[in-house]
Amino acid sequence: MTSQQQGHSLEEFGYPQELKRSLSFTDLLFYGLIFMVPIAPFAIFGQVYQASGGMVALAYAIGAVAMMFTALSYAQMSKAFPMAGSVYTYAGRGIGAPVGFLAGWAILLDYILVPGLLYLVASIAMHATISAIPVWIWLILFVAVNTVVNYMGIKLTATVTKVLLIGELIVLVIFLAVGFVALAQGKGNGRAFSALFDGGTFSWPLIFGAVSVAALSFLGFDGIAMLSEENKGNERQIGRSMIAALAMAGLLFFVQTWVASLFVTDSAALIAKGDADGVAFYSAAEVAGGHWLAVLTAVTTAIAWGFADSLVAQVATSRLIFAMARDRQLPSFLARINVRRGVPGNAILLVSGISLALGLFMSTRPEGIGDLSSMINFGAMFAFLVLHVAVIWHFLVKKKSRDYLRHLVFPLVGFGILAYVVYNAKVAATRLGGAWILLGVVILIGLYVFGRRPKLSGLSGEESA
Repeated sequence: MTSQQQGHSLEEFGYPQELKRSLSFTDLLFYGLIFMVPIAPFAIFGQVYQASGGMVALAYAIGAVAMMFTALSYAQMSKAFPMAGSVYTYAGRGIGAPVGFLAGWAILLDYILVPGLLYLVASIAMHATISAIPVWIWLILFVAVNTVVNYMGIKLTATVTKVLLIGELIVLVIFLAVGFVALAQGKGNGRAFSALFDGGTFSWPLIFGAVSVAALSFLGFDGIAMLSEENKGNERQIGRSMIAALAMAGLLFFVQTWVASLFVTDSAALIAKGDADGVAFYSAAEVAGGHWLAVLTAVTTAIAWGFADSLVAQVATSRLIFAMARDRQLPSFLARINVRRGVPGNAILLVSGISLALGLFMSTRPEGIGDLSSMINFGAMFAFLVLHVAVIWHFLVKKKSRDYLRHLVFPLVGFGILAYVVYNAKVAATRLGGAWILLGVVILIGLYVFGRRPKLSGLSGEESA
């Protein structure tokens, strides 16, 4: 289906159709799932376990609900503005171009850092498995392979992600099957209910603090919105695929973390000392099924983060940079399209270079992974908060909508939940993220001073301001 066959054509917003429309609902669903990584909790299980006082499954359940309200807001805006850029586009066109710039700047913190984090985690995991190969070689390998796949075109990327996703799901099914058999054999720790809810330690600040950590697993469903200009279906398909991907991932996260919690041998020690080496899930897998299951889950995590998730993260980041450059809010060369492949080639290469440099630098810092994770979560949460405001402003204020449920109640609930998550996040994350937002404000002021104030194609000067 061409853009002219959809409810809105890209041209009516002032942009030519340059990216290739080739993605179906299934492609988008797979893309969202692979971006979130169905086995994402494998890598951060110990961190969330400690932060939640052992109620890791509850943290993921609440996180899924919180993100579902955000997905509903994305669905509304993706119908109104079916183009690349995600929250940058939605806030800019729903509220005003300067707000869009700041929202884009915030989500850029998420997207530009995510590939570097994924490559770093995967490289460290592979180095631990094959110690003869240093971290920096694994980094170069992961970045090089993904860059080639992305540069070859979005359809190849979609095909590769489907294969990788199926592999992850097979491993997850194996873990759950072995886990349930082990529980039937009495190998569990007997914490079937307290792993979900422990009245002795439960508090809302505790759980929402854990949600701020678990949120890293959910980031990615929003990346589907970056592919609006490559979607060959109607405008509603973007929103439906986001909601479906989030619901499926949320269920998988809940089940796997609950099962893993039942094989934690020393809950008190894990809560008190944390999981600095990131092996808590693999240790639980070993209790359930033996050393082979621990190795299988560890290697699969490395492949998932280093190839699958980082591959789609690179796609989303390059499309955000393309959208902002197209509007002259980043250097114009980043908006150039490789005509033969139908991809933003320069943006892809830039993301690859930044990811490699960031991964190499952070691999030398003891708190590199923690610092990256904190900043990524803050950037995403800030942008999501702006998104909810954009829904209310665009539909209720500008369009005089009377659909109060979808255009007022749902966005307000989503905003409230995320605001409480940010409030209970780590202080370090708030400071680092706040510094990034402040830098964005300074750059925005600079754009005005030098006569390059943010403008969006197809809007009047008054609407853009």
